[in-house]
Order: sequence, then C-alpha cells, then structure tokens
Amino acid sequence: MKIVVIGAGAAGLLAAGKAAETADEVVIIEKNDIIGKKLLITGKGRCNITNSADIEDMIGQYPRNAKFLYSALYTFTNDDIIRIIEENGVKTKVERGSRVFPVSDKSQDVVKALKKYALKPNVSLVHDTVKSLIIGDGTVKGVKTSKTSITADRVIICTGGKSYPRTGSTGDGYTFAKSLGHSIKQCFPSLTALVPKEYKLPLEENSPELKGHVDRSAALSETGTALCGNSLKNIGIRLFVNGSEVQEMEGDIDFTDGGLEGPAGFAISRNAVKAILNGSKVKVALDLKSGVPAEEFEKRVAELWKEVGTDPRSKGKSVRQMAKVLLGKLMPWEIIPGFMKCHPEIISGSKGKETLKMRALVNTIRNWEFDIAGYVGYERCVITAGGVSCDEIVPKTLSSRKCPGLYLCGEVLDIDADTGGHNLQIAFSTGYLAGRSAALSL
Repeated sequence: MKIVVIGAGAAGLLAAGKAAETADEVVIIEKNDIIGKKLLITGKGRCNITNSADIEDMIGQYPRNAKFLYSALYTFTNDDIIRIIEENGVKTKVERGSRVFPVSDKSQDVVKALKKYALKPNVSLVHDTVKSLIIGDGTVKGVKTSKTSITADRVIICTGGKSYPRTGSTGDGYTFAKSLGHSIKQCFPSLTALVPKEYKLPLEENSPELKGHVDRSAALSETGTALCGNSLKNIGIRLFVNGSEVQEMEGDIDFTDGGLEGPAGFAISRNAVKAILNGSKVKVALDLKSGVPAEEFEKRVAELWKEVGTDPRSKGKSVRQMAKVLLGKLMPWEIIPGFMKCHPEIISGSKGKETLKMRALVNTIRNWEFDIAGYVGYERCVITAGGVSCDEIVPKTLSSRKCPGLYLCGEVLDIDADTGGHNLQIAFSTGYLAGRSAALSL
C-alpha cells in the first residue's frame, strides 16, 4: 500500500517518517531541488524548532482553532520533536521565552536530522511539481505531476501556505483542496512588518489581492531611514482599530527596512493586517516607560532636565542639543534622531529662542503613536493566516471530510500562532498525526 506526501517541509518530513513505519511505500514529492527550504531560513537561519512550554500553555498561543489541535499536540508533543531531533544527531538548547534551538545555531543541522528521520528504506523522494490530484469514485487515487502520474492509496497535502514564495510556498495546497470541495478561509500575511505612514516612499499598493500591501523592497523615507536599525526593549505596545484598543502587551520592537517588527511587532500584526484588509484604520502606540507610574516618570524627567541645565557641559548648547542629552537618559541614543523627527512639537520657538515643551515630551515618550499605512506581504511574512477550513477536517486523524483518502496538515490548514516555535510545532504535530492516520487506515 502506497502513500504520497506532497511537500518536504516540516509537516511533510514528519508525515513521511511516521507513515513509513506502517505503510509499504511512501513517496515524497517536493517541487524544490532541496528539502526543507523554508526550514533553512526560520529563526534567522537558526531554526526555532519548538517551544518548551507545557502543551496547555502552548495552546493559548493559537488565536484560532486551538481546540482542533488537541489531538495533534498530545499525540506528538514538543518533547517528541526534541527527542527525534536529538536521536538523529542534533543537540538542542532552550533560550529566552522557552524557545528551542539547535546547539549549533544552524538550521541545516535540523533539516539533516529530519531527513534522516523521514528517508527510511521504503521512502522515496521525487523532485517534481504536483499539478493536480487523481480522483476515482470520489476517492483520491494519486497525483499528476509535471512529468508523470503517481498512483497512491492515500495522499497527504503538506504544501505550506503562501509565505516566502521563493521557498516554494505558493498556495498550491489551497488550490488542490478547493478543487475537491474544501472551503478556504481568508488568507493573509501574519507575523509580518507593519509599515507606518511616511516610513516608506512611495506607499503604493502593489498587490491587487491584498489591500494595504507594501512591498518590502519599497524605499525608506527620511523618517524610516532615521528609525531603521533601532530596537526598543521591554516597552508597552497598544494596537488600535478605528480608535478602539484591541490588543495590549509588553515586549520588544525592532525598526527594520520593512517597518515595525520584533516579537511584539509580529504579535500584533495578525490583528492589524486583518483590520487593514477590512478597511479599518490602524494605529500603534508605544510606551517606552510602561513599567514606571506616570507621576513618578514625569517627576523624574523634570529632575533630569534640571540636571542637564545645570551641567557645565551644557554651557553654550542650544535647547535642542540639551534635549538630545535628556532623551539620551531615557532611550537608546541611536533612536533619538528618529524620535525627534517624529515629534517636532516637543520643541517650540525659532533658533536661539527655543523652548522644551516638557508636557509634550513626556506624552510622546509614554504614547509614541504610529498610524499604520500597510504591511509587508507574503514575500517576507513568517506565516500565512487562514487556509483550509478546520470544520472540514477530522481533528483526530486530519483526514478530509470531503474526499476519502485525503489528509491535510501544517500551514495549509486554518491555524496559525505567535512567534516562539509554536508554528513549527503545529507543522510537526499535524504532520506526524496525518502520517500515522493515513498509514493506519490502509
């Protein structure tokens, strides 16, 4: 009995490896010339394999269809993927936020370990592109590729979503599933950069299917250039949609050539992108001193300004120059030019007669607002939100309710999560469960 696995990413390799323990023959079909291409770039090339948190805590990181994942996550846990990785020669370590990485910090080592697990003697790897599925009597009978037809008793779709299309994730799985009667929930980029107004030049939509999409290659404006490359740690972040606060958290923000990124930037991007797609106005507010009570902070700033004014080194300096010294005591020095460019209102008057507006300065540090013009699209987002409706998939087996013999797993499903290894764990757990279920159903 034969099983075909479409895609040799995280989900596909686990599906093939587990299926091969029971099935007579497993064929992996991969469109790229190498396997695990997207895995190689995850975690900035280090591969954040999973998260070491308790399963119940991990489930809290899934904004949609969390209950659907119970069977998959408890059948194949984060401890299980760590065990498989280590049994195949790669030691792991746990870092901040319970993130699990290979000790070597090399994603290619993880891919090699997964390849060892997947490519058992009865598993063959074919580099080809699947064009369609073969259906007979309402059941999946195999696949048609660009070169041939391959018959099979079961087919597992592990094609990923649309993120990073240069790695082969071009939405093929959605096309296959839709052709068999499956519903596709709205897909959109998630864990992606949010682009503030006046951060890029020009801000033009260049994707007819994604309202608000700003290609990452768009040039930075003067403001974007001044902010790019800076980071803010342990700050408060609030997301507003049409003037109402919809999300609040603390974390780290990075200003990049894409826009607002970093762990906190990614965490709010899902709600932000969805709101933009729905035509809503989106705003992000940063509190650079969220851990300090308002009155205490205002008093501290007044004291620091007095110290700057009485410091002998301030003699002969302009108010603007002294304001920079003050800000240097309150935020990273490198971000001050960008901050002051965003907030000219903190200094009033003409040259030589300038005045520092203390109230405005305090307010902008505690409430640095960015109107969001758009977001970076699939070309550089971490994950695709949306996908094949989970209502049409049996959660205990990941088999299709629409077409017997078909199984779906990984990013192609309407499930996504926060950063920290949670999305890869979805791929590993659902891939393993789909592979096991397909093989046991033969």
